[in-house]
Amino acid sequence: MSATASLKQQLSLLYKDHSGKVLATLVRLLGDFDLAEEAMHEAFSVALDTWDKQGMPANPTAWLISTGRFKAIDNLRRKKRFAEFENDLQRQIDELEAHNLALSQQDIEDDQLRMIFTCCHPAIDPQIQIPLTLREVCGLSTEEIASAFLVSPSTMAQRIVRGKNKIQQAKIPYAIPDVSELPDRLDGVLAVIYLVFNEGYSASAGEALLRVELSMEAIRLARLVLTLLPDSEVMGLLALMLLHESRRNARVDADGNIILLEDQDRSLWQQEYITEGDALVRQALATRRLGAYSLQAAIAAVHATSNGNTDWDQVIALYSVLLQVEPSPVIELNRAVAIAMRDGPQAGLTIMDHLVERGELQNYHKLHSTRGELLHRLGNTNAAILAFKQALSLVKQLPEQRFLEQKLTQLKSQ
Repeated sequence: MSATASLKQQLSLLYKDHSGKVLATLVRLLGDFDLAEEAMHEAFSVALDTWDKQGMPANPTAWLISTGRFKAIDNLRRKKRFAEFENDLQRQIDELEAHNLALSQQDIEDDQLRMIFTCCHPAIDPQIQIPLTLREVCGLSTEEIASAFLVSPSTMAQRIVRGKNKIQQAKIPYAIPDVSELPDRLDGVLAVIYLVFNEGYSASAGEALLRVELSMEAIRLARLVLTLLPDSEVMGLLALMLLHESRRNARVDADGNIILLEDQDRSLWQQEYITEGDALVRQALATRRLGAYSLQAAIAAVHATSNGNTDWDQVIALYSVLLQVEPSPVIELNRAVAIAMRDGPQAGLTIMDHLVERGELQNYHKLHSTRGELLHRLGNTNAAILAFKQALSLVKQLPEQRFLEQKLTQLKSQ
């Protein structure tokens, strides 16, 4: 591989892992989403030429931020609007520094967290908050976000533009809100962090099942939120992510193929994550304020601490409470799987067939793949093949495609 090709690969990885941090800081400094995005892309373009000649700097993220800021100022100067902009920029920076000084006792210096709170401001439509944050803070593509929300990319692009315009028009500050304001934004912030984690834990599309940098970023952000607001649901979300992340090394084989939970080598599970997650679950449940994240974390803790002998009665009971707290067809599906594990495939399949009839999860590949597995266990091979084919037609992730293709090959050879 040539030096230039190697640099392009390094820049590609840097963009994937750190563009969100670069953009968040540029937005804070420049006070404008579009200007910050333009500056960030120009900085990466300049880096390719400069680093090819001078080598990569010791702190590439800081170099990109600095270069992007100067490029933005140069562009504005060329447009003969620099004097007006400079005064406005200094005012915005002064306001932000004053606000952060008021929160100095919390010692929070994280631009991405500021951006998440900005995007989750109550003035922004709740349907727009999460997609906007995923796009602008976490660097997910419009297509990836549209897939997660089951809408077209064009529809999602319009929502994101509306959100950015709202921030500009309402002059929403790029700052962490006062502690008294945190609860009003907490639901949106936690939802964003969990969606980021899920994209890292099981990517919506692409060649790899895992995007570790996203999972770890979500865990880091949850820890920061917990320092701001020690709420039971923040504890629950952090616990849930830690317990899921504990299984990362056992979820795929050396070739990147999926290994199901029941077939995983538990010696590969990261015990320190399980210990921390289990302790957080107990702390959250002790508050008696049961929410969706703490209940999901409790279910994950049962799996993580069971040593292979899962208490399915407890799992089903927790799912039943979770359905009351947050009714969802996906939760119904997960509860049906637990019932199938306790009472046999037919019991779970009956519930899943009702879900199919309702049509709410018709584009959710996991419903069809799970039905396929239960039909296979009941010996109904032809119906299982049809279910797995339906799942395969919906899945966009290569490891899951390979998994389903292997299932179909096995069934057709029987």
